[in-house]
Parts: sequence; C-alpha cells; structure tokens
Amino acid sequence: MSKLGSYFNVIRYNHQFRRVWLSQIISNFGDWFGVLAVFTLVLSYSESEFLLGMVIVIKFLAFAAMSPFAGYVADRFDRRTVMIACDFGRGAVVLCFLFVTDASMIWLVYVLTAMQMGFAAVFEPAKQASIPNITSGDELVRANIISNLSWSIIFTIGMGLGGLATAWLGTDAVFVINGTGYILSTWFLFRATIPHRRDDETMESLSNPIRGIKDGYAFLFANSHILRPALAKGTITFFLGAMVYLLILVSEELLMMGSIGLGLLYSSRGFGTAVGPVLVRRYFSDERKWVTLMGLAMISAGSFYLVVGMMEVLWVMVILVFLAHCGSGANWVMSTVLLQKRSPDEFRGRIFGSEWLMFTFTQAISVTGVSMIMEFELLTLQQALLIYASGLIVSGVIWLLLVARKEVRWHRYHAAQDWRKEMREHQLLHPPE
Repeated sequence: MSKLGSYFNVIRYNHQFRRVWLSQIISNFGDWFGVLAVFTLVLSYSESEFLLGMVIVIKFLAFAAMSPFAGYVADRFDRRTVMIACDFGRGAVVLCFLFVTDASMIWLVYVLTAMQMGFAAVFEPAKQASIPNITSGDELVRANIISNLSWSIIFTIGMGLGGLATAWLGTDAVFVINGTGYILSTWFLFRATIPHRRDDETMESLSNPIRGIKDGYAFLFANSHILRPALAKGTITFFLGAMVYLLILVSEELLMMGSIGLGLLYSSRGFGTAVGPVLVRRYFSDERKWVTLMGLAMISAGSFYLVVGMMEVLWVMVILVFLAHCGSGANWVMSTVLLQKRSPDEFRGRIFGSEWLMFTFTQAISVTGVSMIMEFELLTLQQALLIYASGLIVSGVIWLLLVARKEVRWHRYHAAQDWRKEMREHQLLHPPE
C-alpha cells in the first residue's frame, strides 16, 4: 500500500473518523471564512485600527478564559453532544452579526466574537480527546496528520474566499453562509458514534466543576511525561506568534506588496504546516524521539525566521517561511499525538483544555508584546524579527537541555522496568535446576 493510500484509507474505511473530520472541515472553514467580514464590519462603522485590533485581543482572551472550563465539559459530558452543541451555538452566534447595523451596535461585535470563540474553546478539546476513541493505534498518527493537513489547506484558502465573498456579496451574505455552514456541520457529528469511557469514581470527581478542574491540573502536573508534550505548543508560539504577526508588516513595509505579499507568505505558512507532520511520519516514526524533535523543530523554525529578518526578496522569504512552519506543524502534530496516547480518557479533555489555555495565553502575550514594540517604535521591523527568532532558537536549546533529557531518562527507566519484568517472567517459566 502506498504511503498516500494509507491516509485515504483512514477516511474511506473509518466511518466515525470521516464524519468527525468532515464536521471539522466545515467548522475550520467557518473560523476563517468570516474573519474579514467581521474586520470589515468594524472598520465600516468605526474606522478605528484600535477597535479592529481589539477583535483579535478578544478572540485570544475569550478562548483562554474558557479553556479550563472547556476541558472539564469535554470530560464530564458526552463529547459528541458537546461538539454538536458548540457548532450549533457558533452558527447561531455568527447569524447574530446581522443585527450590527450601525455604529451604536459595534459593541455587539465584541460580545459575539467572545461567544464564538468560547464555543470554539469547548469544541477543540472535545474533538481532540475523541480522536483516540474512534481510531486504532495505527490510524491515530495518520488521523492527526489528516486533520492538520485539512486545517492548513482551509487556512490557506478560507480567508481568501471569505475576502472575495465579502467584497462581492457583502458582509450580511458572508454571515449567513458562515452561520449556515456551522449548523450544517452538526449533521455529520449527529451521525457519528464516539465512545467515551468514564467510571463511577471519575463521574464523582466531575460532579463538582471546581473539583473537576483542580483534579485535572493536579493530574497534569503530577505526570511529567504528559506535561512535557503539553508545553510544546505554548513554548513555540511564545515567539512564533509574534513573528507570524510581523509577516503583515513585512509585506506592507519591506516588500511593499500589501495583501498580495501577505497572501503568499501566509500560504507558504499553511503549506509548511501541512508538510511538516508528513515528513515526521515518513522519516521520524520513532515516537520515543519526538520530544527531542520538538526542540529541534523550535531551533529550525527560529533559524529560518532569523534569515527572513535579513531578507527583502519575496520568493526567498516564501521558501523560508514554508521551511519554518514545517517545524511548527511537526511540533503541533507530535505533541497532539503524544498527549492523546499518554492521557487516560477520563482526563483527556482537561489535558487538552489546559494545553489550549497555555497556547492561547502565550499567543496573546506574544502578539500583544510585539505589537506594542512596533507601535512605540522600540525596534525596527527587522530587529524585532531577529530578536524573536533568536528567542525561539534559545528556547529550543533550553528544551533540549532540560525537557528532552528528562524524556530520555523516562524512556530509559521504563525500558529497564520492562527488562526486569521480562527477566522475572523468564525465571518463572524456566526456574534454575
């Protein structure tokens, strides 16, 4: 069987994953398709860049604020039902953007944006916690690569199509299409069967939300082999988030190409995010080395962005951004798969909720920090790129020295334990004469 065929077979033969995947495609498309319509709505009634920026800030804060509770919900309730409710809720919220008809209603944009991201914050841990329950061990990595590839393609084309639709059809039509799409995605989830294993002790722990959330954090920090991959996305995005934001200014100020240059740079980012995990699956299938590879991916991404900060040629930048995000995409899928495999089902929702909290919180800090640096002209654009890229490289080195070494020791310990167990079993089967 060809390598490509093995991915298609997961979609073709695993009916439950296919239904969840189709729902994810529609939901992800909705996440990006309506973004420019919201931006257009804010600018048409306010003409304020500050108010426009606040939309992005609200997205981060709402997602981060909901993440602890989101993980609890994903463990406490049936995950299929949770995802259906979230997509239906997102559809209803997006349709409510139609009520913003003049400047006096601009406040509603922020309320609805926060609600939309709140539903997204609950949906994501429920979806990621469900994937191991509807795939076999051999399918799990491929299923995550398919999901990541789909996100990358949708990211690449979603905003572009949304922008064209906003220009040609108007914001109201985009909101109707977007909201209807979210509601349509619930049909695929409704037809899916998603097992969710919970015993009486777990349900007792989850009967109180505060206790359930605290137990989730306690479990995460008590199990360092789970904490390590949970930190990966937050660590890389602390610097990478700022550099992705700076690509907007690179296109405007260095390349003088506006949306065309930004589209090419962001497309290369999307393609890199898609290709990286495939390369990991092809050449680095030994999962015992993945935590080490995460550190190398950080160094790789930082190194390529370091060169981006020294360049002013579009085609070179496109290649470098592609290569940088091969590393970030690999980091994303490796950490996701390890969390899915190492986290017990009864805690998996809260583990992913915690990971999303760290990811969105560091993303918010990263983008807010670099935007203030550029606003007050504390650094030039190229200086900011060089500093953040260097910071990511240093983070990767620290990861290798601290986190990866602990991972190696953990594997050695368990290998020794397995060897002793085998020796005891051998002695029981073949006692000395």
